[in-house]
Amino acid sequence: MDKIRFKQAQSLLLESGKSKKGTEKLKNPREGTLDPVAYAEIINQVIGTEEFVYSSRPTHKLLQEDAKEFCSNLIDIRNKIDDILAEFGVLEKKNIEEEVKRLSEKFIILTSKGNFKKIITRWGVEAQRIVVAGVPLETEDMRVLNPKLPETALEPVKKKISHVKNDIIRKMDQFDTQEMLVVVENDKSGEIMAKRAENLYGARVMIRDSLKNTSILEFRKALEKEYNP
Repeated sequence: MDKIRFKQAQSLLLESGKSKKGTEKLKNPREGTLDPVAYAEIINQVIGTEEFVYSSRPTHKLLQEDAKEFCSNLIDIRNKIDDILAEFGVLEKKNIEEEVKRLSEKFIILTSKGNFKKIITRWGVEAQRIVVAGVPLETEDMRVLNPKLPETALEPVKKKISHVKNDIIRKMDQFDTQEMLVVVENDKSGEIMAKRAENLYGARVMIRDSLKNTSILEFRKALEKEYNP
């Protein structure tokens, strides 16, 4: 029975990996590295969706909540398959960038440095959607970063913070969105900005040790679902 279920899962996996979009071009595979853990996760997740088949008998109709969960699982499976196909060059990078551009259209992206903005735009995000803060989002956060900062130096910081917040509001109005994704590196300033943005704007957060070494696939995942620390 397990062998039959495994073959069924492999069959579904093969079908879900096929392009459903007429504009999507699949290329011949190149050499790459197979991630057996990721592949096993896909197989197990496909097998797990069988529960919806059994629980929906005899009509196989799904109520809205079940339908959302079922489709969410399939989308997650498809994205994981895309990650593997991208590793072997089957999916063109351009296709992934277009998907990132589409997914990012409901967000304002907040980051802390100008060179981070360059990386994010290379991933496919429209530059106008990105806010580079350069300073914390609250004055007291600057004191945490630099306890020895004199009081006189805080006034310029307050003005910069005001400009950043006004820029955030302006862009949210411009693009008609309240969704924010914070993209920073795993250091003290990045962590402080991320936590503050979560409190102020209900932001999602993507923190990586090095954004330069972060792949576009990781960024796409951050756009797709909530950050899990």
